[in-house]
Amino acid sequence: MSGGSILGGLSWLRYCNLTDKSCSYLASALKTSCSSNLRVLHLSSNNLLEPGVELLCSALCHQNCKLEELQLQYCDLTNKSCSYLASALKTSCSSNLRVLHLSHNKLLDSGVKFLCSALCHQNCTLVELQLYECDLTDKSCSYLASALKKSHSSNLRVLNLSQNMLLDSGVERVCSALCHQNCKLEELQLYKCDLTDRSCSYLASALKTSRSSNLRVLNLSLNNLLDSGVKRLCSALCHPNCKLKELQLRWCDLTDKGCSYLASALKSPSSNLRQLDLRANHQMSASAVEPLCALVKDSHCNLEKLVTD
Repeated sequence: MSGGSILGGLSWLRYCNLTDKSCSYLASALKTSCSSNLRVLHLSSNNLLEPGVELLCSALCHQNCKLEELQLQYCDLTNKSCSYLASALKTSCSSNLRVLHLSHNKLLDSGVKFLCSALCHQNCTLVELQLYECDLTDKSCSYLASALKKSHSSNLRVLNLSQNMLLDSGVERVCSALCHQNCKLEELQLYKCDLTDRSCSYLASALKTSRSSNLRVLNLSLNNLLDSGVKRLCSALCHPNCKLKELQLRWCDLTDKGCSYLASALKSPSSNLRQLDLRANHQMSASAVEPLCALVKDSHCNLEKLVTD
């Protein structure tokens, strides 16, 4: 959508050629008692830069601001913006902000470090953090894992780290948090993160622990997992402690063997998986997918939706 609109508690201002000056006007409005109905603000694809975010954060800290969702994708932001946001999220009046989208900005690991200082703060009630394509590495995973283990970070439910070069070492660090009693993460997006079958080994171990039962959605698409990775994941899918309901494995170089592992795991009465996405695994034959299709129709199997080519 181009242009801007305001409807109810939502303001949609994507692709509006806005600058930091617009943020000054918005911040002033958000501080007034009349702005209390505004809950969602979309400012994506505008050249806001750091000064714009700094101005918005002055509003987030204000008692009259009731904003719950802030979208800042493609806004030419850097790690400095994360510093301003982290400070705002730590204030007692910022507790209304639940969803923060910062994807497609060059935040770097240093920016995530700032955000993590807020995630572990008692005043931060963020439940969803989107960091898709932010030039992150496995170091960011280390900061996030540490934050997710803190007692006050329990509000975070959705974390998107897709299209960042996290590598297997990054997933290993995130998995150390998934096993922790204070981590309440329910959805983890790791699309195109340069992962291999080794990451599946770490994830499988985490999913088998009794404390990892909160994870419901896992996206591992466009990673070089291979059949060996799926085999490791399947050891978790049929484990009684695993509560995963949705698994996305698009473009993962899987073959008929991978299908066989999945079919065997999903037949287990312990499997809770409801949705499975296997699109763009072009080495899978129709005959190999058939047993999985049969499971969707089987009343004794929990699988409800299977997506293939």
